[in-house]
Amino acid sequence: MTSARASLVVALALGIVVAGVAGAAPADLAATTTGSTALVASVTLPGVPASATGQLEAPPTASAGGPFSYPEDGSALRIGASTASATAQAGTSSSAEGTVRALAVSLLGGEISAESVSIRAGAAAGAAGATGDPATSAVTGLVVLGAPVAATPNLQVPLADWGTLEVLGETSSTTSAPPRAATSAVTGLRVRLIAEHGGLPAGSELVVGHATANAVAVPTPATPAPTTPATPATGIGGGPRTAAPGRPTTPATPARPAPSAPKEPGRSIPGAPPELVRPAPEVTARLSQGGYVFPLFGPAAFGDTFGAFRADVAGKWHHGEDLVAPAGTPILAVADGTLFSVGWNDIGGWRLWLRDTAGNEFYYAHLSAYSPLAVAGKTVKAGDVLGFVGSSGDADGGVAHLHFEIHPVDLIHLGYDGVVAPYPFLVAWRRADDVSFASGRRYLPSTTGAPVALARAGAVLLQATDISTSSGLVPGALKRALAGREARPNGTP
Repeated sequence: MTSARASLVVALALGIVVAGVAGAAPADLAATTTGSTALVASVTLPGVPASATGQLEAPPTASAGGPFSYPEDGSALRIGASTASATAQAGTSSSAEGTVRALAVSLLGGEISAESVSIRAGAAAGAAGATGDPATSAVTGLVVLGAPVAATPNLQVPLADWGTLEVLGETSSTTSAPPRAATSAVTGLRVRLIAEHGGLPAGSELVVGHATANAVAVPTPATPAPTTPATPATGIGGGPRTAAPGRPTTPATPARPAPSAPKEPGRSIPGAPPELVRPAPEVTARLSQGGYVFPLFGPAAFGDTFGAFRADVAGKWHHGEDLVAPAGTPILAVADGTLFSVGWNDIGGWRLWLRDTAGNEFYYAHLSAYSPLAVAGKTVKAGDVLGFVGSSGDADGGVAHLHFEIHPVDLIHLGYDGVVAPYPFLVAWRRADDVSFASGRRYLPSTTGAPVALARAGAVLLQATDISTSSGLVPGALKRALAGREARPNGTP
């Protein structure tokens, strides 16, 4: 192999680049720990160390970006520009995400090319469930040996008699038994040579974009029951009265918060400082038939951590869900409604509330910035950009994420505890489906102070369509009655 073939020319913004990395690349993390990896590109030749961009690993959070060429002339692999990031947060609500985006990709002198390779591996695990999600990855403008190819997950494309191309190789798994865990991995493009080609020997491997994510939930710490000294009751003759043998002591009924209980714990300061207001990008939101929207525009990883232990909030349990997403991801209004309580909170950081037209309320926390629409009393439409993902408040220094809560109108009288688990709604809204708030799971304090789940619904209605006025004898009538979803551009009524 010539010295030119062994060289690596790459410039990344953070300088995290390794030429001639020893061992095979990419390398994945053990699935027993919470973490993520992201690798832009690697070229592995038989019997020699791999040449690759530096693999990012989290924790801690890492990011990089820039062009890549191998060898110097890019004849084997060339990437015009790239970005990569790895984030991870371990705990009772664990989450991790690895992302790679590569533009202007050319392999083997242009025999394989793509406009963009965008991959994301996400995982989340908590007390109530776990999810592994590589489903938002995509390859655009893929051309193989002069023919356009539609990129689909786990696609295998033969390359004449000299190799194979794997497109969007995805895997994911979950463990439902405690401790709950999830893992996902995705590779954008992978070329394996079975014969010498383009100056590379048989057995060579070229990879564009590889990311992994593992999340393992840490068991929730036990919360001891509070001990309150009681004055012993007196019996006949003034002595202490004892309970009848075998009769259990009736536990005290847990006190619910008064209707005037504070909406959220922590000290609050109203208003969004001008320096935290950023222009809102134009987005197109996908609405459910009920008019609801997933609260983030872009990739996000989340689990079902509602009710998990939280030391710094009322009742010491998680009142919402954490959606891990890249810092700066646009945050959307989930419904038509009115904003209120926009400003700072010691726990939620930069946060806001949205009340929809039916009276349901939604809480967004840990923002990095607001959009110009984020003004108390402002009326907004579903899909409007309200702010941007961050890590403010008690999330300072942690993984960027959106803390999101749902307070149905029927539970508003319970104050801050009047919430339901967001997970089924987030899953449905991501598909532009609907779930009734009445079917949501809610938690109430038990005698031990730990959250206790009410019974889950055996089935949840996701969608209903009235077809009673359509005739089955008219061609196309039922198809028209069941026709698709509505999509509404940002800001249009």
